Amino acid sequence: TTNTNNYTNLTTTTWYRVIVQSGLCNPGISDTTIITVMPLVLPASAGTDLLKLREGELILAKLRPDDKLILLDEKGKSFNSVQFAGFLQKQMNQGIKQLVFVIGGAYGFSPAVYEKAYDKLSLSAMTFSHQLIRLIFMEQLYRAMTILNNHPYHNE
Repeated sequence: TTNTNNYTNLTTTTWYRVIVQSGLCNPGISDTTIITVMPLVLPASAGTDLLKLREGELILAKLRPDDKLILLDEKGKSFNSVQFAGFLQKQMNQGIKQLVFVIGGAYGFSPAVYEKAYDKLSLSAMTFSHQLIRLIFMEQLYRAMTILNNHPYHNE
């Protein structure tokens, strides 16, 4: 989320880190999903390039060497729910222990984050607030796990 407050002349941004561990096939999705919120405050005069650079530094600093970074980005691949479940299953079948999904700032990601990314996914061609995307993504993650576990939550 990005807000500019004219009274304090600060720009703030928040990004969300959703970690999907390989044990996610267990029915208790809440046991294997972690959301971290990281606020960033810079002077509004800093500009969008500096904001993306600083956000990128924070994101990359939180990654572990074996993390597979997946950006939730408007330029990413689009899946329906069944295809997204298949995408997750493929990652688990390849032995990837941890996928890290990141919702970027209002201006996208820094070049360094794009370079580090394992993949990019788009949840919609439309623009949504971070709060709403987090909710939509978590529901799709839950739905994907129910599809993979043959649970009746998802209907075709």
